Amino acid sequence: MTFALETTELSIEFGMHKAVNQVSLQVKKHELKSIIGPNGAGKTTFFNLISGQLKATEGKVFLNGDDITKLSPTVRTRRGIGRSFQLTNVFPNLTVLENVRLASQSKAGIRFQMLRHFASYKSVQENAMELLELVLLKGKEGELAKNLAHGEKRKLELAMLLALGTDVLLLDEPTAGMSLEEVPAILEVIHSIKARGDKTILLIEHKMDMILDLSDSIAVLYNGTLLADGNPREIMDNETVQQAYLGGLYNEFTA
Repeated sequence: MTFALETTELSIEFGMHKAVNQVSLQVKKHELKSIIGPNGAGKTTFFNLISGQLKATEGKVFLNGDDITKLSPTVRTRRGIGRSFQLTNVFPNLTVLENVRLASQSKAGIRFQMLRHFASYKSVQENAMELLELVLLKGKEGELAKNLAHGEKRKLELAMLLALGTDVLLLDEPTAGMSLEEVPAILEVIHSIKARGDKTILLIEHKMDMILDLSDSIAVLYNGTLLADGNPREIMDNETVQQAYLGGLYNEFTA
């Protein structure tokens, strides 16, 4: 079976500390797998190894069966890996529509042409508007990105990743810094992306109710090692996971 994403014995050392230690993980095509674990478990470092921000000390990363371990972050992006970070990453002085349209143009290989107006690229414009509707930003297309609320910037970032033609989405705590009122909207957007059935999503999140609602499977990292990997019920029923991480949360979410 060819997985959308696979790591084999992936490790990285910082001095004498192994932040990620021999992690072998498989992510099926078009599934949503969550990565959970306490602070310092190695979750973001693991994402950095997959996206290429960090080079592995040992082990390999495969995308659709191809070894991408030695490829740069830029090439991995072109191959279909899209990464969001805990801090939003948008062009603040461009409008919402311009942010998404530029990503769509990049995917289409359209470069700046002084004698041709952007509006002449009808398909690019239509794609950008469709994605803004998907992420619940319809009606905001003319606003400067810097004027958006934090939760809206998160949604814009997702639209930009989708406009790049991303096949595998790495979402690092998409609700980080959001108010309680903003969380349901980002949850709805991720649900909508998942429902389209054409994206593979790897999610880091601390909100257990959100994880249990969204996930097809859950992997647990603890001290840099893969402690468990299974469907949500298997993970919640796993005594080792309960002792190492979930603790009292287990009773709260299985009551």
